[in-house]
Amino acid sequence: MKHLILSLLSTLLMGLSAIAHGDVELGPNGGRILEFSKNESMHGEVLFKDNQFHISLLDAQMKPVAISEQELTATTGDRSKPEKLTIEKKDGSFLVPAVKPGDWIIFQFRETQKAKPITARLQYDTSICSACKEPEWLCKCAKNKDAAGKK
Repeated sequence: MKHLILSLLSTLLMGLSAIAHGDVELGPNGGRILEFSKNESMHGEVLFKDNQFHISLLDAQMKPVAISEQELTATTGDRSKPEKLTIEKKDGSFLVPAVKPGDWIIFQFRETQKAKPITARLQYDTSICSACKEPEWLCKCAKNKDAAGKK
């Protein structure tokens, strides 16, 4: 009976760790890719440096896109009391202030002011993955496991 309980617990823990690892796509600079279009023609690469998120735009071939009339808004916090974050455009990136580890950031991207917004979500989970030793929000284990399974 003790062996059965331990087996069930270990299976449950392994399953929960697999759920924690999303299929994260990383960009050419090692940042997290967010989809900013319905047809994968526009992406945002999210990097964290200098205590803020730097979001650069990439096209379908993962080449940089100049920021001009595109708009980005970001919201964090509890649903009952969301907090809109101040975003600035600087050096070809959108700069978004840091949020607390574990918080979600909801981004809304518009190609133009009149375009329909595209929503992307990111949980800023800074806990370290035991397998790849990267922060969970940048963990690439699920993608590597998929690639290994296809060989």
